[in-house]
Parts: sequence; C-alpha cells; structure tokens
Amino acid sequence: MTKADAPDLSAHIERGLTDLRDLVALQSVSAQGRMLPETADAVTALLEAEDFTVARYPGQVAPVLVAEAGSGPFTLLIYNHYDVQPEDPLELWDTPPFELTERDGRLYGRGASDDKGEFVSRLAGLRALRERHGGRLPLKVKWLLEGEEEVGSPSLEAFVRDHADELQADGVWWEFGSVTPEGRPILYAGLKGIVCLELRCRVAASDLHSSTGAVVDNPLWRLAKAVASLRDDTGRVTIPGFHDDVRPASEADLEAIARLPGHGEALYSAYEVTRPLGTPEDHHTRLNLMPVLNVNGFHGGYGDGGSKTVLPAEGFVKIDFRLVPDQNPDRIVQLLRAHLDTQGLQDVDIVELESHQHPARSDLNHPFVQTAVRVAREVYGQDAILNPSSGGSGPMHPFMEYVGAPVIALGIGNVAGRVHAPNENVLRRDFETGVQYALAFMDALGDAKAEAPTGR
Repeated sequence: MTKADAPDLSAHIERGLTDLRDLVALQSVSAQGRMLPETADAVTALLEAEDFTVARYPGQVAPVLVAEAGSGPFTLLIYNHYDVQPEDPLELWDTPPFELTERDGRLYGRGASDDKGEFVSRLAGLRALRERHGGRLPLKVKWLLEGEEEVGSPSLEAFVRDHADELQADGVWWEFGSVTPEGRPILYAGLKGIVCLELRCRVAASDLHSSTGAVVDNPLWRLAKAVASLRDDTGRVTIPGFHDDVRPASEADLEAIARLPGHGEALYSAYEVTRPLGTPEDHHTRLNLMPVLNVNGFHGGYGDGGSKTVLPAEGFVKIDFRLVPDQNPDRIVQLLRAHLDTQGLQDVDIVELESHQHPARSDLNHPFVQTAVRVAREVYGQDAILNPSSGGSGPMHPFMEYVGAPVIALGIGNVAGRVHAPNENVLRRDFETGVQYALAFMDALGDAKAEAPTGR
C-alpha cells in the first residue's frame, strides 16, 4: 500500500482529534492524584461507544480498565495508559498545557503523545476498521488501560498476573513508538528492566567543622568509593556476578541491529555530547543489549556560592540499573549489597525506590512481530526500523510472563516530541498515519488467511 492508495480516513482523524482534545483537557496527573477517576470515566465512555464491554478495577493510585470487543481468529491485546506527567514548569509552555493546540503542523498538550495521542489514534483506526467490515471487528480486541504508568505502574504486575486468563491474547501492541523526521517508523520488540536505588551513608549526628576531617571519615568519600567501584571506564558494570544471567543475543537480534541506521549521530549532536561511550560501531548493540548503571545524582554537604568548610554528616547517591533478559532485579540488589560489603562499605545503605521492572524481549521472528513490520512498510512506504529492545524501561515483562504473548511497540512519537517536558507534542502527520497504521495492522491480524501465530 502506498500513501496514494490509502483510504480516506479524514472523518475518523477529525473525530480522533476531538477525542484527543477532550482527553488532554482532563488533568490526569498520577503523581499528584489529579482527575484520575474522571479520566477513567471518559476513556470508558469512548470504548463503550464502540461496543466494548469495559470492566473497572481499583488500583493503588488509579482505576485499571479492561475492555473487550469483536471476535475472530486472532486476539489482540492493546496496552495504553491515561495518566500524564505534571506540567511543571508551567512558565516554559508556549500554550496552556491542558489545551490541545495546533501550531506549524504539531499538536501541543500534555498527553498529546504520551499516551493519550497513542490511545486515540488506535481507537480512530479501530472505528475505521469496523466501518470497513460493516460494523463488526474481524478480530477480538482486548484493551488494558491504566492510570499509574507515570508513577511506575505499582499495580500492574500483580494485576496482569491475577487476571492472566482474562487477558489471554495472541499478541500485545505496546503503548508507544516513534517515527523519524523522514517519516520512517521505529518499532521496538522489548524493553530493558530497571532498578532505582539510593546509596546512603551517615558518619555523625550532625555536620562537623572540616578540621575534624583528620579524625572523622567523610560520607561523600565513602559514597565516591562505592560509585567508583561499580563500573569501569568503558561503562561495563564491575559487580561480580552481574552479567552471569544475561541472555545471549539471538541471531535475529544481531541481524536486526546490523540493519539499524547510523551510529547515534543525531543523539550526540542534539545534546552536544562530549564523552560518548563505546565505539560508533557498537552504538546500537549497547543501547539494545547492554545492561547499564547510571548515576542520577550525587548529594550532600554544601553546594551554594563561596566556600563552607564543613564535613557533612551524611550524603546519598541516586542510581539506576537498566537490565536485559534474563537479569532479575532482586538478584541485582543482592549482588550490589555483597559487592559493597566486599569493598569494606558495610556502612553504605541501599534504599530501594520505585517498583522494579523486569526486562522483556520478544522473538523477532514471531509472525506477530513480522506482521507489524510488514504492515509498517506498507503504510509508511519505507522499511521499518526494528529494534530488539528500547533502551528505556516499562512494565512489559508481566504481559510476556503471564499472558505468554509477544509484544511489539509502534506509535506516533517523534524526536522533538518533548515527552515529559514542556511543550509536549505530536506531529499531525504522524497522528494521521498512526490512524492508518492501526486500521491496516488490525485488519491484517484479523485476516483468517494470515499465518497462524505460534509460541503461545
């Protein structure tokens, strides 16, 4: 299918943009508990208008919605979330954050991309699919929407585990994806896991005069020693046992990485990076397949103007690990504790922060993944960029673990989308093509002549 052959979806696109405008106006900020039940109500109404049966379950922060409609040889489970990040700092927005505003081909507003725009584009495509098939859906569609993703999805893993029978599907369409400036779709077949921690050290009940540094140890020195012991200059984590469980990359993974364009030049240029890690040739391998340790912040002592000759009583460092299959977050914390003890750093405490996420990666040769790639090529008119994994993290693992289905991420984000930042946006062009993709993808899955899925 070329863009010239694309069906006229203008009415569905305009209706989708109206839906998006209404949803953006709902300030569903999960970090602050704002308008979450109201937004769940609005999402429920949109789904019920398309003949979905919607079940609502309580979550720790916001309701979890499970919807179902249609019938056919394939069951597709779609995952989205209806919560958004806080709008702060408000003064950096060019237009009101909770009013969808179109400017120079971009649609601005909190949630325009992450994740209300993604949800609405898929819903608009589903409407077009129903219209194409005389009011029915040629496949069964299940939809799970949560309102806690932006605070770490604390309810989701247990929910998916406990409702696995209800959520059974042949494939899962993940909540995000992106398109290059040239209009080339980027797909992801996995996510890295994540462990967020604080390392804390205290040496006294209060700060001391720095002259006592001759006889009192310094918590920032202790923390610096701890951090320096965790990785080498190449970025490889040096904790004994850390890499023992890393799953070897498959031949399909390596072939996909070899086809990825460039060597990170756009990233390094956009952020004026002065110290890239690794070589240009291993850029994509590191992003997709390499576990990583990051230092997010180093805190303690005096940091204002001039000097203050003080020996701080305490300090802390925020770190995160990005993990790959089959690393277990709990085991990583245990290995870290053992390593610090071996280094003589028993007084450095480990504080676990947000919920851990396990890594997940689908088989790139699975027919579901290959259908997503093929349809992307047809709709966008260019070969898709297929990544075995995103460098980021999210709650994908429970779907693969308990539902037993492959997962693929393809969506409507863009490199200048400013997700989580002021002036979040999506290109109208990408929204429109996303509606077209949703129609074509679900239509292909519902085709009884399509290759049957395997590996469930």
